[in-house]
Amino acid sequence: MNVIKTKLTGCIIIDPKVFGDDRGFFLENYHEDRYFDAGIKERFVQDNRSRSSKNVLRGLHFQKTKPQGKLVTVIDGEVFDVAVDLRPDSKTFGQYESVILTGENKLQFYVPPGFAHGFCVLSESADFQYKCTDYYDPSDESGLLWNDPVINIEWPLINPLLSEKDKIQPLLNEIEDKIKQGWQ
Repeated sequence: MNVIKTKLTGCIIIDPKVFGDDRGFFLENYHEDRYFDAGIKERFVQDNRSRSSKNVLRGLHFQKTKPQGKLVTVIDGEVFDVAVDLRPDSKTFGQYESVILTGENKLQFYVPPGFAHGFCVLSESADFQYKCTDYYDPSDESGLLWNDPVINIEWPLINPLLSEKDKIQPLLNEIEDKIKQGWQ
């Protein structure tokens, strides 16, 4: 596998080794020792899968006091995937990294604990799969507004389909002090 570092420390793109021929292909989705060597030290405790339609945007989500690291991949379709650094002492706080994940390119994106995460669907639909380093806790959930002008994500769509919750998420500058104080 090829590990591609990003401008956000700990956030990596993994290009797995794919063995294919005219019958199909095989790849390892996860191998604890290899991924540990690549920099993923956290243990995964939960696997999730979702399907979304074209122009759906989910995010930017995070858990306040029980942050989840996520190893994300697209099984079928195409998404624009985003991570926003929310680690209080990080030199890249408030900056983002993005990658196109598809069922064809089979890339994986590791979003460490301490990041907000979101994606939008570019294909007619997309099956999205991710491993998490902590359990989902709805009482700890929070988010950022998808089009926060300070973060300035260059989303590849203009009018996304959003949940009611994602339409009203706060701006980073509205919750930055809480993030930096550990939500105390």
